[in-house]
Amino acid sequence: MHQVGIIGAGSYGVQHAEALGALHDARLTAASRTNPEALAEFTERYGIAGYTDYRDLLADPAVEVVVIATPHHHHTAIAEAAARAGKHILLEKPMAPTLVECDRILTAVQAAGVRLMLGHVNRFVQPYRVAKALIESGEMGEIIQGVSAMQKYWYEQNRRSWHLDRAQGGGVWLSVGVHPLDRLVWLIDSPITAVSAQFGTHFHDMRADDTGMAFLRFQSGAVGLVISTGYSVGAPKHTTELTCSRGMLTIDYTAGVQLGRDDRWHTLPESVPTGSWMHEGLVAEWRAFFDAIDSDQEPPVSGAVARHIMAAAFAAERSSAEGREVRLDEIAL
Repeated sequence: MHQVGIIGAGSYGVQHAEALGALHDARLTAASRTNPEALAEFTERYGIAGYTDYRDLLADPAVEVVVIATPHHHHTAIAEAAARAGKHILLEKPMAPTLVECDRILTAVQAAGVRLMLGHVNRFVQPYRVAKALIESGEMGEIIQGVSAMQKYWYEQNRRSWHLDRAQGGGVWLSVGVHPLDRLVWLIDSPITAVSAQFGTHFHDMRADDTGMAFLRFQSGAVGLVISTGYSVGAPKHTTELTCSRGMLTIDYTAGVQLGRDDRWHTLPESVPTGSWMHEGLVAEWRAFFDAIDSDQEPPVSGAVARHIMAAAFAAERSSAEGREVRLDEIAL
């Protein structure tokens, strides 16, 4: 039985708690949050121990695994402390606000001998798993180009002040854009070699971006475009479109996978989620992490994988600031 503690028991902590409740070999044991009233509500709901200081949770011998779902700029210190405490770590994206901090996390995990997995949940959502399997089978041939978008209303209920400040790891690109960025890297399955991007702040009064586009060059020769938008007026779009040598794919969280061939689109029935895509994805994510712990294997979204995603994200920010294409070997050393 894997006993889990949630560090950062906010709105997404609830999602993790519900996912853990669906697994027969997992038990939510404890949670931490600095707001004592909100913490009490959470712990009463799930019948678990509560700590206002995450260090007290890490000292709890009943906790074997932690999920860190705090504000981004707290990830590094908490992950380092969790590693020292001998806890396996599921770390929410983005990994950290700087590449130096990403490397600090990797160093701490390696020194402690614990497992680290990043919460890039899109890889575990049913439509994306079906699309990935289809690509890996060779049925689609070579991926030539991809467009991946995440455009959403930004000032949703769980938005906090730190989301609006890049100095605290905020902004739409790091909070939202890493999802479509990760999707393309995973599906194309080739390292990014160079990035050209432009970010702006057009919808909100904030010290971070709320719109952006990044053009990606991959080692395989494929190219990609990532669209990241946090609008005040608009409508959501969460899709990935792939042009392959043997057809086209459009992937959507709820609608599933559409295959384009012979001038027609048709939906792959097995790709359509039967329930909440988010819940199903988180359950599959936790299952994959527990399997990695049990088999003492590297998790499917390892720290090294996440570091590459973050290097590309930071290269995009530099590209926008300097008005030029940035090669990853300039930033990822």
